[in-house]
Amino acid sequence: MANATAGRRHVPVDQVGLDLFFDTMPNLGASDLHMKVGRPIMMRISGVLRPLDMPEITAEQSEALCCSILTESQQEQLEQIGSVDLAYSTEAGCRVRVNIFYQRGTLSLAARYVNATVPGFDELMLPAGPLKRLCASESGLIVIAGATGAGKSTSLAAMIDHINHSRKCHILTLEDPIEYLFEDDLAIINQREIGIDADSFDSGLKYALREDPDVILMGEMRDAETVTTALSAAETGHLVFGTLHANTAPQTIDRLLDLFPGDKQSQIRKGLVFNLRAIICQRLLRCTKKNRQRVPALEVMITSAAVRKLISEGKDEEIYQVMRDSSGEGMVDFTHSIYQLVQNNLVTRREAVARAPNPDALQSLLDGLEII
Repeated sequence: MANATAGRRHVPVDQVGLDLFFDTMPNLGASDLHMKVGRPIMMRISGVLRPLDMPEITAEQSEALCCSILTESQQEQLEQIGSVDLAYSTEAGCRVRVNIFYQRGTLSLAARYVNATVPGFDELMLPAGPLKRLCASESGLIVIAGATGAGKSTSLAAMIDHINHSRKCHILTLEDPIEYLFEDDLAIINQREIGIDADSFDSGLKYALREDPDVILMGEMRDAETVTTALSAAETGHLVFGTLHANTAPQTIDRLLDLFPGDKQSQIRKGLVFNLRAIICQRLLRCTKKNRQRVPALEVMITSAAVRKLISEGKDEEIYQVMRDSSGEGMVDFTHSIYQLVQNNLVTRREAVARAPNPDALQSLLDGLEII
């Protein structure tokens, strides 16, 4: 592995500073950086964590490095609750999303590299047609789902930036922390960071509808109040984007409902029937191309009349058949999305089967047997 501290091997890492390592991330093609006491700094390259050629980090060095990028209020939050999220920019302009947290009494750090410019659909290898049509919606709720590190934030930024360049409107974002920095084009964009511009998501959302937005990006939908506000905003003529940790479209519906007590779920299901526009689930697979590390596989569920009927009846698992029959409308399930990546020689069969939600179904497709 290339040494990020070349020529500075004997300089203590806390004197070098974190900027050097953050600035090295794009040069090495690293998506993430990890710092833990007792290990050298590590970077995730092509989906694999690799150690830098450097000494192990001590507890004193970790504390000094972490505190060097924190404000006084962020240090207070770290001491009070044991972790803190922030966005950080180096003097050279490299931007990272950082989480600092305690583990076994010492500080650890995880940083995600953020591109200086918002990538477009083609650059991200996302299906531009269906996503552009969704971005043109005047109202409704669009949920981007996936595991941590699946690229949700980047795909969401691409959709917001497409709206920015395609229509005159007011876009309001609530982020924790702000990752991509947007520049106004046809739209005006106000980005509010939790902890700086708003005390909490709850208070930010409470006042969001009074700020005349056309489009609201509300980040993670983490509780019942957030989902209720999102559905209310969608119902009153706003286009709302939110994220959720879920693996598939039907599971996303279940996760949304599980945030509510049983006696409230039928009401929320009805709200989804009328206001949900789409669920986009994403996961990243290792790419075979030398100039690209990972490629996205997407599951796209658009709430057509048939999908709305199944959601209303609670037959969420039957949505898969509608998705397979509605490819002309831009819908696709993970099995067919990953299959197409193999057909286009973007991922290996081994990687595809290992990452598929339904390996048997994918294997049947790869063997020439269509799924019914």
